[in-house]
Amino acid sequence: MRVVAKFGGTSLGSGDRINRAADSIATAVEKGHEVAVVASAMGNTTDELLEDIEYEAEDSDRAEIVSMGERTSVRMLKGALASRGIDAMFLEPGSEEWPIITDAYGEVDVDETMRRANALAGQLQNVVPVITGFLAQDLQGNVTTLGRGGSDTTAVMLGNYMDADEVVIVTDVEGVMTGDPRVVEGARNVGKISVDELRSLSFRGAEVVAPSALSYKDKDLAVRVVHYQHGDLLAGGTSIEGEFQNLIDLQEDRLSCVTVAGRAIRNSPGILGDLASAIGEEGINIDANSSGMDSLTFYVNSEDSDDVEALLHDRVVEEDALSSVTVEDDIAVVRVTGGELPNQPDTVKRVVDPISNAHITLYDVITSATSVSVFVPWDDREQALQLVQGVF
Repeated sequence: MRVVAKFGGTSLGSGDRINRAADSIATAVEKGHEVAVVASAMGNTTDELLEDIEYEAEDSDRAEIVSMGERTSVRMLKGALASRGIDAMFLEPGSEEWPIITDAYGEVDVDETMRRANALAGQLQNVVPVITGFLAQDLQGNVTTLGRGGSDTTAVMLGNYMDADEVVIVTDVEGVMTGDPRVVEGARNVGKISVDELRSLSFRGAEVVAPSALSYKDKDLAVRVVHYQHGDLLAGGTSIEGEFQNLIDLQEDRLSCVTVAGRAIRNSPGILGDLASAIGEEGINIDANSSGMDSLTFYVNSEDSDDVEALLHDRVVEEDALSSVTVEDDIAVVRVTGGELPNQPDTVKRVVDPISNAHITLYDVITSATSVSVFVPWDDREQALQLVQGVF
């Protein structure tokens, strides 16, 4: 099996942890597996180096300075492997076999990187390359970087381009947890999770795998997150499954939006949950919901709108925080979903502008980490779909 193993800063944060990492790599190699290693800077070295730059440094100088953390890590880890009889070499920008190349715009040069990664993969039967994470090199030989979380990106990118069977992210958490164990009692490891689920969590604060890395995962590449104390690269942790699907979708069902208004809604804890639970208890699906300062809106199938209106009207009568309920029928929703959306700052504008310019009413725009949904009149649905498709 061909494995790319990435060791995060905490997993290389001391001599003992470097030894642990080297032991796990050596064990995998001795079992006949091909292993390439990606190493982050030890501990918090990168942050500390950045904090020490107290002057206006040029980008090229800044990249060279922060690269020192990764350059130290690969030398330490290569030495630990050599002491165990493992034939290893460290690779950093400037090395002859260095694989990751960026273009004039700072983006990864896919063709050149794939060519170099493929050449490196051909050496795995004889040597373990220990590669600096986070760093890249442009065509002129200058050091560049892949941004925050770039070591994860290095690992998954190389796993893809080197035709690896699996990428193992070695870090200081037991894979993906059901909740933050520092806050939630009884948090446990999630054995499997989809890339879409994980990316949504990552963009909302979960520090497991850098969201940018998951863009390089395809359906055939296994990615797993394990704790550095586990000591086994080939088992345990959380498996990340699937790949991002870029999709522009027009939902077939006709929707209605049921809106409840009330001046005290904003100061009424639990009101959204109570109303949603009441709808769910009747076996009615909520397609989406949105909230304003003085209102809550639920999008449901049009065939259910009368029942939802009646149900919520009962709550309006009972609840002092609520004043009225109203229904708007004949609504369609166009959804844009894609793993790259969070990396594009103007995504919402690109979706909304052509619809607005065509004077199509926008009832709502609802976003998540990886999707944008626009709600428009039913009769305008096909035109709205074509306009969005024309952008993406």
